[in-house]
Amino acid sequence: MAVLEICVESVEAAMAAEAGGAQRIELCSSLNEGGLTPSIGMMRAVRANVKIAVHAIIRPRSGDFLYSEREIDAMREDIAAAAACGMEGVALGLLDLNGNVEVARTKELIERARPMEVTFHRAIDMTPDIERALEDVIRAGADRILTSGAEPTAMQGRNHIHKLIEASSGRIRVMVGGGVRTDNVRQIAQATHALEYHASLRRTMPSSIRYQRRKIHLSNMGVDEYAHNIVRAADVRALRRALDTALEGEADAVTEASDAAQGHRG
Repeated sequence: MAVLEICVESVEAAMAAEAGGAQRIELCSSLNEGGLTPSIGMMRAVRANVKIAVHAIIRPRSGDFLYSEREIDAMREDIAAAAACGMEGVALGLLDLNGNVEVARTKELIERARPMEVTFHRAIDMTPDIERALEDVIRAGADRILTSGAEPTAMQGRNHIHKLIEASSGRIRVMVGGGVRTDNVRQIAQATHALEYHASLRRTMPSSIRYQRRKIHLSNMGVDEYAHNIVRAADVRALRRALDTALEGEADAVTEASDAAQGHRG
């Protein structure tokens, strides 16, 4: 069975992911900004309410992945906090001035995170040469990469993801992410043959608060102050079912091909 990781930013979403059949959670705050480090309180609350593995993203701010020494100090502290809160893993990504993987600092943070697992997140898709970036991440010692194949979505990058999996030669796990949905996961799975998948599946939920002062904006103009993201167990369950069906089809096709080959040889 392939691993399904769901990205969430609330306790309720984490519980829905578990109920829907996910095996792992990536816990973030501010998913609308690509995901930032969750608070200690949120990490503790999620850990107390789900039994599946929880990985916390370690990202101190939105924007690029070129961090100052002070920001890396914050990441060191956040990694320690994630360990103290019982996280099984963290997700991080650091790039240098030229957009390549910052190997030395990444290696240091990975070593600091042990024995937690470490995923190098989609910062890898922002590099000028993702094949080189794969080798750099392997040298740094991460357990997996999360990638869309350096394309806007995993569907668009599915053939490139397959090449990355082949190039990895079992030295690192490759997790597919970027627009993975029920209606495309079969095509992605058939093209990549990946064993780990990442999705957010978030929906926008309007606020039930009765009084809404719409003329006040605490965020940027155009951001709905009276809405938040949710995850539904039914959506996770549908993706889980579609993924399992796709992989069962792949296994059946391999068996049929093997049987046909043996019959021809006979």
